[in-house]
Amino acid sequence: MIVLQDIQRARERIRDRIYISPCAASETISRMTGARVFFKLENLQVTGSFKERGALNKLATLSADERRRGVITASAGNHGMAVAFHTQRLGINATVVMPTQAPLIKLTQVRGYGAEARLFGADYDAAFAEAEKIARERDLAYIHPFDDELIVAGQGTVGLELHEQSPDLDAVVVPVGGGGLIAGIAVALKALHPEIRIIGVQCERVPSMRAALENGRPVQVPPATTIADGISVRAVGAIPFEIARRNVDEIVTVSEGEIAQAVLQLLEIEKTVAEGAAAVSLAALVHKKISLPGKNVVLVISGGNIDVNLVSRIIERGLVEDGRLAEISVILPDRPGSLARLAACVAAQGANVLSAEHGRGFADVAIGETEIRFVIETTGRGHIEQIRAALKKEGFRIPLPTGK
Repeated sequence: MIVLQDIQRARERIRDRIYISPCAASETISRMTGARVFFKLENLQVTGSFKERGALNKLATLSADERRRGVITASAGNHGMAVAFHTQRLGINATVVMPTQAPLIKLTQVRGYGAEARLFGADYDAAFAEAEKIARERDLAYIHPFDDELIVAGQGTVGLELHEQSPDLDAVVVPVGGGGLIAGIAVALKALHPEIRIIGVQCERVPSMRAALENGRPVQVPPATTIADGISVRAVGAIPFEIARRNVDEIVTVSEGEIAQAVLQLLEIEKTVAEGAAAVSLAALVHKKISLPGKNVVLVISGGNIDVNLVSRIIERGLVEDGRLAEISVILPDRPGSLARLAACVAAQGANVLSAEHGRGFADVAIGETEIRFVIETTGRGHIEQIRAALKKEGFRIPLPTGK
């Protein structure tokens, strides 16, 4: 198992090539949550994530023969980008196996940094098995994304920086996929400040670390689709698990909607681009999965490599979760003037109609009636209820949602 000195040695190896990311205070999020909140902005690394730290630490220790043969890894994207970037700088040939549904921005960047990118399987675990197979066939050195002591030590340099940047820190909230980042941070900070709370956050669809801690060993959870693709790892590493079992105080999970809302809040409030996997730390605090009133808390924003094709969908989902985008159905008489009266009522409440759709033949309405489904922009959930109340007062019928 790694110790503080391993992380300190890792920092010496990578010091000249890794950006010391800022740890910025957030007045707005602090007011929202009751904690004194800071963001450790690892999305500002050259390749957009913390993964550079562990990858470079591992690559720097390869023998001359291993460098000559070349390396291979499996990655959902960020680790692959980090390996591709630093192998290019070190003159090492690299192959990166990625899931077929890997975000386009990550695939493009891996190839842009000069690595051979291969797409295989539906998730990281399938890509990992293929990468191990190719490593044996081609006699390549395998660079594991998280289950490697040198990788964990490299990620632990985040913890050293946090100790220096926020010496009065009470808690650190860390996204968890395979476990390398939280393991490294936990080793560093628990050695320097034993009372500090280390809290991990996973997407509720792929809670591999929580499942491992509950079962006393790494176990594989079922596959699932999530916007937090960077932490969609079905089984945590054995090394991170052993460290987490001893040093991590709590693991919580967040939903897809909560993640989307956190991505939106980081964009709007902090002017920070974060991928879904990185936004889970904020989602956990804002949605009260953890309670740290009055404490000095760092939220690790682990990466910012979000596919632009996904941004608009996440923003829309975040607006829905925030109550600023709503769909309302209204049943009204199918005769001239009814729609105008409905639109006037909505406008009088200060809402903006984005779209409207009539339903007659396929809607569950009587002959002579029509169902109008419209999407509106509002100021929040209270505004939605105000609009519903106004519609009912005007005599419009609002059907119960399906299943109610």
